[in-house]
Amino acid sequence: MENKKFFLYARKSTDVEDKQVLSIDAQLTELREYAVREGIEISAEYVEKQSAKIPGRPLFNKMMEEIETFGGNILAWNPDRLARNSVDGGKVIYLLDTGKLASIKFPTFWCDNTGQGKFMLNMAFGQSKYYVDSLSENTKRGLRQKVRMGIFPSQAPLGYLNDSRTKTIVVEKKKSRIVRLAFEKYTKGNMRLEDVSNFLAKSGVTTRTGKRISKTKASFILSNPFYIGLFKYGGEIHEGKHEPIISKKLFDEAQEMLKKRGQPERKPQNEPQPFCGLISCASCGMMITAENKTKRQKNGNVHHYVYYRCTKKSKTIDCPEMSLRSEQLDKQLSSLIQKVSLPKDWAEELNRLALQDYKNSVPSLTASVKEKETKISDILEKLERLLTGYLDQVDYTSQKAKLLSEKKSLQEEISDFSHKQNDWLAPFQNWLKDAQSLDKIASDSDLFAKKVCAKEIFGSHLLLGEKTVRVAEGDAPNSLGKFGGNPWDALRASRISASKKPLSSLLVRGRGLEPPRIAPLVPKTNAATNYATRAHYLLFTNLHT
Repeated sequence: MENKKFFLYARKSTDVEDKQVLSIDAQLTELREYAVREGIEISAEYVEKQSAKIPGRPLFNKMMEEIETFGGNILAWNPDRLARNSVDGGKVIYLLDTGKLASIKFPTFWCDNTGQGKFMLNMAFGQSKYYVDSLSENTKRGLRQKVRMGIFPSQAPLGYLNDSRTKTIVVEKKKSRIVRLAFEKYTKGNMRLEDVSNFLAKSGVTTRTGKRISKTKASFILSNPFYIGLFKYGGEIHEGKHEPIISKKLFDEAQEMLKKRGQPERKPQNEPQPFCGLISCASCGMMITAENKTKRQKNGNVHHYVYYRCTKKSKTIDCPEMSLRSEQLDKQLSSLIQKVSLPKDWAEELNRLALQDYKNSVPSLTASVKEKETKISDILEKLERLLTGYLDQVDYTSQKAKLLSEKKSLQEEISDFSHKQNDWLAPFQNWLKDAQSLDKIASDSDLFAKKVCAKEIFGSHLLLGEKTVRVAEGDAPNSLGKFGGNPWDALRASRISASKKPLSSLLVRGRGLEPPRIAPLVPKTNAATNYATRAHYLLFTNLHT
C-alpha cells in the first residue's frame, strides 16, 4: 500500500549561503499552495533555522528517524534545503533506495524515486555541497586578502568602529580618548587591573552588550597591539592601515607593567593606610606598616588613632624603632614635599628660556631619519627573506612579530623626528605647573595624593628612623642621575645649590635649553652652581626623552 504521509520541511539559516533563499514564511506559503495543487496531504511540518553545512540538525534527524521507522514522503522547496553535506545527502538517497522514503517533492526541482531521479538528486546535493565549499574558500580567501591589505577582518576593538560604508575600521573619538587615558594611568604603576575596570565603568565604557568590562577584558585591552597599528590574525602579527590611538612607547610600558604585576595580589585583611608601601625602616630596612589603635576613656569617649611602625620582619636585626602617629608623619612628609616645590621666579625664567628655544631651534634631522629609513628597509628585506625561506611555523611567526614590532618603533621615531621635534615644550610646561602646585598638595588633607606625589619625587628613598622621616643618606642629589634621571632630583639639587637666590642670579644664557640638540645653560660661578644648572638641563632631557 502506498504511503501517502508527507512531511513538510522548511529551513533557512543566517549564513551567507542562505542570503538569496526565501524566508521561512515564504517557503511555507509556497509549499502549502503546492500541496493543495498536487493533492498532497501534509501530516507534519518541520521548520528549522540552522545551517545544513554539517550534520547534526535535530529536526531534520527527527524527521528522518520517523521516516526510517514508519516510512513516508518529503515535501521541500529545493534539494539544498534538505542537505548541503555528504552525510545528510547520502542518508536521503539511502532511504530512497530502501523504499522507506517513498518520494520527495520539490516545487523547483524534478525528482522521481527512479535511477534517473536519484542520480539527478545526487547531483543536486553534490552541487549544494560544492557551493558551500567554494563559498567557504572564497570567504577565507577574501579574509586573507583583507589581512594582506592591512584591514582587520573582524569586529573592531574598544575605541574603534567598523565603518559599514567603507568596510574599514575607524577611530571612535570619545572612547579612544578613554582607552588612551587608561593606558597612561596604568603605566604609572598606581592602578591595578581592577582599577582600570573601575575607571572604564566610571567613564561610561562597557562591552557591546552593555556589561561591565572585567579585569580579564581590561588585561586584553592593555595587551592588544591593535592600538599601535598592528593586529593579530591567524596566529600572526600583521600591519594594519587603521589609525593608532597610542604610541608604541606607551604600549611597551603597559606590557612591562602587565608583566611586572602579573603575579596575583594578596588581598589585605584590613583597609590599606595611605602611606603604606612608601617608607622603609632606617634601622633594619624593612617596610613601614600601619596599625589602628583605639583609646577608650572613662567618660565614654572613644578615640581612634593610626600609627606607622616598622614591620620588624628582619631575622638578623632586632629593630629598636618606635611607632609614629599618622598626623606627625603627614606633617613631616608635607615638609619634605614643600622643599621640592618650584619657586615662582624660577618657573617664570625657565618658561621664558624654553619658549625662546622653542621659537629659535630648527634642528637638522635628515641624517637621523635616513638612518632609520635604512633600518626599515633592512627589516623589510629580512621579512621578505623570512617569507620566501618558509621557516617552520613557530619560528616564522615569532620572528615576524619581532621584526614588525621593531619596524613600528622605527616608524614612530621617524614620525617623532619629523613632526614632533618640539613636543617637549607642552610636557615641560605641564611639569612646571605640577612643580609649583606641590605647596598646595603638601598642605592638603588628601593623604593618598601626597603618597603618589612623594613616590614620584623620592622613589624608594624615604626612611623612618627615630620618629623622623628623611631621605636616605647617600641619596641626596649630589651627582647627576642619582635617582635614574628623575627631574625632581634635579630640582632638589638646584634648591640645595641655589639656597634662597633667584634663578636669574645663577644662570646666564648658553646656546639653549632644548634637549638633546642644544647645549645646557652656562654657569657663572662655582661647581655647586654648575651642578644646579646641569640639573635643570636634566629636567629638559628627562621630559623630552
